Amino acid sequence: MEKQNQLDLEINQKDTPSNVLPYDGEAIYYGTIFDVRDANAHLDYLLKHIEWKHDEACMFGRHIITARKVAWFGDRNFDYTYSGRTRTALKWTSNLLAMKDLVQKRTSGRYNSCLLNLYADGDQGMGWHHDDENGLGTNSDIASVSFGAVRRFDFRHKQNREKVSVVLEHGSLLVMRGTTQACWQHQIPKTKEISKPRVNLTFRLMVDH
Repeated sequence: MEKQNQLDLEINQKDTPSNVLPYDGEAIYYGTIFDVRDANAHLDYLLKHIEWKHDEACMFGRHIITARKVAWFGDRNFDYTYSGRTRTALKWTSNLLAMKDLVQKRTSGRYNSCLLNLYADGDQGMGWHHDDENGLGTNSDIASVSFGAVRRFDFRHKQNREKVSVVLEHGSLLVMRGTTQACWQHQIPKTKEISKPRVNLTFRLMVDH
């Protein structure tokens, strides 16, 4: 655990974007791209003005409603299917569009949709998974922006089970690209030490088939 904590510290102390993963993909951590004032304002807006709904999933034939809440936005009414459920994208708000534009400039990427996740506290997390749904295309970029509580983000290699972690700060950006989804799973582990909310925005590029 001490070695892992040191890795987290070293990653977060880098001044320039760096690849968290040792091989088989890229997970570029940019650190904080919003100053504290802007990050606080964005978090306040997201908590108060987004139409949050509890996420739903179909697992082993059972319909499950999660404590974590989500929202799905896009350039048009994209249908996005994951965990056995289909969501239809809402129209962008001006605030979300402004955040998307900034992320595109920083990453030189292009995104037409965003899945938002609201974790009320450390009792809410996300288990091991990878984002490889058909609508995302092959090896597409996913840009993840975090506001609120600082949370640990874990990667686990699908073959050898090696783990790598990074601490996602308030106002930070992490971009997963290349073969990351094909070779690695990721999670947000639960923790009793966190009592404040975290909002995560994952900007994506949906494709037409």
